[in-house]
Amino acid sequence: MHTMWKGSISFGLVNIPIKLHAAIEDKDVKFRSLHEKCHTPIKYEKICPSCERELDIKEIVKGYEISKGQFVIVEEDELQELSNATGEKAVEMIDFIKLNEIDPIYFNRSYYMSPDGGGVKAYGLLRKALTLSEKVGIAKIMIRSKEQLAVIRVYKDTLVMETIHYPDEVRKASDVPNVPVEDQVTKKEIDTAILLIDQLTTTFQPENYEDEYRNKVLQLIEAKRNGKELVTVKEKETAAPMTDLMAALQASIDRTKPVSKQPAKRKRATKKEA
Repeated sequence: MHTMWKGSISFGLVNIPIKLHAAIEDKDVKFRSLHEKCHTPIKYEKICPSCERELDIKEIVKGYEISKGQFVIVEEDELQELSNATGEKAVEMIDFIKLNEIDPIYFNRSYYMSPDGGGVKAYGLLRKALTLSEKVGIAKIMIRSKEQLAVIRVYKDTLVMETIHYPDEVRKASDVPNVPVEDQVTKKEIDTAILLIDQLTTTFQPENYEDEYRNKVLQLIEAKRNGKELVTVKEKETAAPMTDLMAALQASIDRTKPVSKQPAKRKRATKKEA
């Protein structure tokens, strides 16, 4: 499993070297954007609309827009200095709570954690302590120059880190428009709805659910492939190298010369016409 981050967990005075691995995999069917005429994949270039030219990566800087058209420029080394001061490779455990105290709306992404180097025993200690206490750890971690709030918990004997949103990143439910203040339903309607819920209630079995739309898209692609409905990129036409300048000019003229029409044959005069 690919390692995407290496660092350590600070658990009181205990330091646990760990590696992070992505726990989820994006299974979306991805399409390339092609030019309809020649089926060539489209390139997305970084163009400066003012200078009207493509920019090299070295010419691009970060700017924060404070008002329309006005920016504060922030240098990469300034951000790196802040990142180093925060502790880019450290996971700081700051609190321990019950998992059910966190509403699912806060959860973002999941990562598996594995021990690195000599961290096996300390890894096992934290896992056992979290299991017996029935608690999860609240921690902070820097990932890709962003400080993340995270939950560290045990999942199938493996430590898992779930990044969660900060409170100011979750929009207020009270701002959602047209939400009714009171339920305008009858007791019979409520009883019927609860009966339906009871009939559909079961235990959660993840393997019982699948992405039906994605499966249909893959079936469509496979059917087109088997039916040979394939397109290929049209090769760009390249002229053969010409060492003789006059030959190159003549070839260009011949290539662009319009096709002349054959002159119509004159009818042979008959005796009457004569």
